[in-house]
Amino acid sequence: MANKGPAYGMSRDVQSKIEKKYDDELEDRLVEWIVAQCGAAVGRPERGRLGFQVWLKNGIVLSRLVNSLYPDGSKPVKIPDAPPTMVFKQMEQIAQFLKAAEDYGVIKTDMFQTVDLFEGR
Repeated sequence: MANKGPAYGMSRDVQSKIEKKYDDELEDRLVEWIVAQCGAAVGRPERGRLGFQVWLKNGIVLSRLVNSLYPDGSKPVKIPDAPPTMVFKQMEQIAQFLKAAEDYGVIKTDMFQTVDLFEGR
Protein backbone atom coordinates (compact mmCIF):
# COMPACT_ATOMS: atom_id res chain seq x y z
CA MET A 1 0.00 0.00 0.00
CA ALA A 2 1.60 3.16 -1.17
CA ASN A 3 1.04 6.53 0.35
CA LYS A 4 -1.52 8.44 -1.63
CA GLY A 5 -1.31 12.06 -2.64
CA PRO A 6 -4.22 14.47 -2.53
CA ALA A 7 -7.44 13.47 -4.24
CA TYR A 8 -8.78 15.42 -7.19
CA GLY A 9 -12.06 15.53 -9.09
CA MET A 10 -14.48 12.74 -8.38
CA SER A 11 -12.11 11.05 -5.91
CA ARG A 12 -12.06 14.21 -3.80
CA ASP A 13 -15.84 14.46 -3.95
CA VAL A 14 -16.22 10.87 -2.76
CA GLN A 15 -13.67 11.38 0.04
CA SER A 16 -15.47 14.57 1.07
CA LYS A 17 -18.80 12.70 1.30
CA ILE A 18 -17.17 9.99 3.43
CA GLU A 19 -15.75 12.59 5.80
CA LYS A 20 -19.11 14.37 6.09
CA LYS A 21 -20.82 11.09 7.05
CA TYR A 22 -18.43 10.49 9.95
CA ASP A 23 -20.33 10.68 13.22
CA ASP A 24 -18.27 11.85 16.22
CA GLU A 25 -21.08 10.93 18.62
CA LEU A 26 -21.17 7.37 17.28
CA GLU A 27 -17.39 7.19 17.67
CA ASP A 28 -17.72 8.19 21.33
CA ARG A 29 -20.39 5.53 21.92
CA LEU A 30 -18.30 2.86 20.20
CA VAL A 31 -15.18 3.74 22.19
CA GLU A 32 -17.14 3.61 25.45
CA TRP A 33 -18.62 0.23 24.52
CA ILE A 34 -15.25 -1.23 23.48
CA VAL A 35 -13.56 -0.01 26.68
CA ALA A 36 -16.45 -1.34 28.81
CA GLN A 37 -16.32 -4.69 27.03
CA CYS A 38 -12.51 -5.10 26.93
CA GLY A 39 -11.34 -3.11 29.93
CA ALA A 40 -9.23 0.02 30.27
CA ALA A 41 -6.12 -1.83 29.06
CA VAL A 42 -7.14 -1.19 25.43
CA GLY A 43 -6.66 2.53 25.97
CA ARG A 44 -8.52 5.21 24.08
CA PRO A 45 -8.00 6.65 20.62
CA GLU A 46 -7.33 10.24 19.75
CA ARG A 47 -10.60 11.90 18.85
CA GLY A 48 -11.60 11.91 15.21
CA ARG A 49 -11.73 9.56 12.28
CA LEU A 50 -7.98 9.18 11.90
CA GLY A 51 -7.38 8.57 15.61
CA PHE A 52 -10.10 5.92 15.70
CA GLN A 53 -8.67 4.25 12.59
CA VAL A 54 -5.14 4.17 14.03
CA TRP A 55 -6.47 2.71 17.31
CA LEU A 56 -8.03 -0.22 15.46
CA LYS A 57 -5.47 -0.58 12.69
CA ASN A 58 -3.05 -3.10 14.24
CA GLY A 59 -5.92 -5.49 15.06
CA ILE A 60 -5.18 -5.84 18.78
CA VAL A 61 -8.22 -3.88 20.02
CA LEU A 62 -10.47 -5.73 17.57
CA SER A 63 -9.03 -9.09 18.67
CA ARG A 64 -9.57 -8.25 22.35
CA LEU A 65 -13.12 -7.21 21.52
CA VAL A 66 -14.08 -10.47 19.81
CA ASN A 67 -12.27 -12.51 22.47
CA SER A 68 -14.28 -10.73 25.18
CA LEU A 69 -17.44 -12.32 23.77
CA TYR A 70 -16.18 -15.83 24.55
CA PRO A 71 -15.59 -17.55 27.92
CA ASP A 72 -12.03 -18.04 29.18
CA GLY A 73 -10.31 -20.98 27.56
CA SER A 74 -12.10 -20.70 24.23
CA LYS A 75 -10.77 -17.43 22.81
CA PRO A 76 -10.81 -17.62 19.00
CA VAL A 77 -8.04 -15.08 18.28
CA LYS A 78 -4.49 -15.40 19.52
CA ILE A 79 -3.14 -12.03 20.63
CA PRO A 80 0.63 -11.56 20.42
CA ASP A 81 2.54 -10.24 23.45
CA ALA A 82 3.81 -7.25 21.51
CA PRO A 83 1.50 -5.46 19.06
CA PRO A 84 2.48 -6.22 15.46
CA THR A 85 4.46 -3.49 13.77
CA MET A 86 4.76 -4.93 10.28
CA VAL A 87 1.80 -4.19 8.02
CA PHE A 88 1.28 -7.77 6.88
CA LYS A 89 1.20 -8.96 10.52
CA GLN A 90 -1.34 -6.25 11.38
CA MET A 91 -3.47 -7.27 8.41
CA GLU A 92 -3.21 -10.90 9.48
CA GLN A 93 -4.42 -9.95 12.97
CA ILE A 94 -7.41 -8.12 11.48
CA ALA A 95 -8.17 -11.11 9.23
CA GLN A 96 -8.26 -13.33 12.34
CA PHE A 97 -10.74 -10.89 13.92
CA LEU A 98 -12.93 -10.94 10.81
CA LYS A 99 -12.92 -14.75 10.72
CA ALA A 100 -13.84 -14.90 14.43
CA ALA A 101 -16.61 -12.32 13.91
CA GLU A 102 -18.02 -14.38 11.06
CA ASP A 103 -17.87 -17.54 13.18
CA TYR A 104 -19.67 -15.63 15.95
CA GLY A 105 -22.53 -14.89 13.56
CA VAL A 106 -21.81 -11.54 11.94
CA ILE A 107 -23.03 -11.64 8.35
CA LYS A 108 -20.15 -11.41 5.90
CA THR A 109 -21.82 -8.58 3.94
CA ASP A 110 -21.98 -6.51 7.16
CA MET A 111 -18.21 -6.67 7.66
CA PHE A 112 -15.42 -4.56 6.26
CA GLN A 113 -12.38 -5.78 4.38
CA THR A 114 -8.95 -5.52 5.96
CA VAL A 115 -7.72 -3.06 3.35
CA ASP A 116 -10.71 -0.78 4.06
CA LEU A 117 -9.50 -0.27 7.62
CA PHE A 118 -5.95 0.41 6.46
CA GLU A 119 -7.04 2.94 3.86
CA GLY A 120 -9.64 4.59 6.10
CA ARG A 121 -12.67 3.73 3.97
